[in-house]
Amino acid sequence: MQQLQPKLVLIEGLPGFGKSTTAQLAYEILTEKGMGSQLFLEGNLEHPADYEGVACLTQAEYDELWRTCGGNPGKVLSEYTTSHDSYYLIEYRKLMNEPGPGFLKEWTEALARKDIYELPLAQHRELITAKWRQFTEKALQGSDTYVFDCSFIQNPVTMGMIKNEAADEYMISYILELEAIIKPLNPLLIVIEQDDLEHSFRKAVRERPLEWSEGFIQYYTAQGYGLRQGHEGLEGTLQVLEARRELEEKIYNGLTIAKKKVNNSSYDLNACKQALAEVLAEYF
Repeated sequence: MQQLQPKLVLIEGLPGFGKSTTAQLAYEILTEKGMGSQLFLEGNLEHPADYEGVACLTQAEYDELWRTCGGNPGKVLSEYTTSHDSYYLIEYRKLMNEPGPGFLKEWTEALARKDIYELPLAQHRELITAKWRQFTEKALQGSDTYVFDCSFIQNPVTMGMIKNEAADEYMISYILELEAIIKPLNPLLIVIEQDDLEHSFRKAVRERPLEWSEGFIQYYTAQGYGLRQGHEGLEGTLQVLEARRELEEKIYNGLTIAKKKVNNSSYDLNACKQALAEVLAEYF
């Protein structure tokens, strides 16, 4: 029996391993094959299955924001607001880019504090799983194949383990729930590996802007798992990443969707593309 082509390709791996580059290569390969494809990298404000720069407000919080804004800013606010159950979801990052008289800095800062990735973990998971369900229903109606960078494992693990010190069992159940949601899309998971985690992360620290590494280290050591374990600085961040790698290996082993690993230790773009092309040729 011939297997159905995936309508979703998921690219995962640790920071500095080459996820975004690999996702772009996967998109290129599918496009070269004549496949209708859509690529969504980390940070894309239009991501169809995740939230980037979106705040979640209660009715009372939304009413107060509307009262405070009023006038033209209030009209703009409504254009970037949708509802989910009893919550209001506001695309505040897009609001910040709105030309003309915009929101005051304190308004956008207040919305950032209500970002979906700042909510309690249970509420966050509820919103994220609902978003994945909406995406799956929509994707089933079209013919395109979607390529996602880091939204399936990394983002939930970052929110759960790194930020909230969620137990392994909780994180495994969370990803398995997402797996069940996307199974109708016959997804393919590709995990990018490196032989030497420390070398790869230190390379990323050297090559990326200082504000990236400072923010990353702060996020990984000043809260949740890293804080509880007493990890500090770059060395502590590496220890947290090792623990995250172990958790993600457990998650990978428990998944039943199509899955492959691609080793990117050489950082050879052509070699990576060739290895990726061989993987994708099995399914497309």
